[in-house]
Amino acid sequence: MKQREPIPIENLSHDPEHRQIYRFIRTLFVSAQLTAECAIITLVYIERLLTYAEIDLCPSNWRRIVLGAIMLASKVWDDQAVWNVDYCQILHYTTVDDMNELERQFLECLEFNINVPSSVYAKYYYELRMLAIANDLQLPIHPLYKERAEKLEALSKIYEDKILPTSGHMKRSHSADQLQRNARVIIP
Repeated sequence: MKQREPIPIENLSHDPEHRQIYRFIRTLFVSAQLTAECAIITLVYIERLLTYAEIDLCPSNWRRIVLGAIMLASKVWDDQAVWNVDYCQILHYTTVDDMNELERQFLECLEFNINVPSSVYAKYYYELRMLAIANDLQLPIHPLYKERAEKLEALSKIYEDKILPTSGHMKRSHSADQLQRNARVIIP
């Protein structure tokens, strides 16, 4: 069984620098060959989790929250979804069981609401473009077409239907404390 390395305490007590956040996200996106659409869905899921679970991002949970959102977004949006085992190859200090548990907890905190309507996608798309323009950042020229936004909505609905528990015994969580307390995967 794969052993996890100890996490430096400074990674859990200080706000990360922008470069650290960028490197973490970029490593996942480049290694897993994820798309810009996946990044937008990731942001939707992060904000949805923060709202549903009524938590804040902090030094001890931001990696886990970002990883959980990326993992779900890649499964919903990308045609070639990244498997949990693939993330273990990128993040050498985690196991498949840890990744599966993170995915389960993330879905529960989202109350299994992974559907992203085309209007929500378009809102985030244009807000991100405006933010990039305001900060003089270069963006790839990929206009948002109605068909692409509708395809996303259909894909997210299909995936939501596939993972949504059918019994009335769904365990609900209104707190992401479990994301931290039961966390085996804490990403340094």
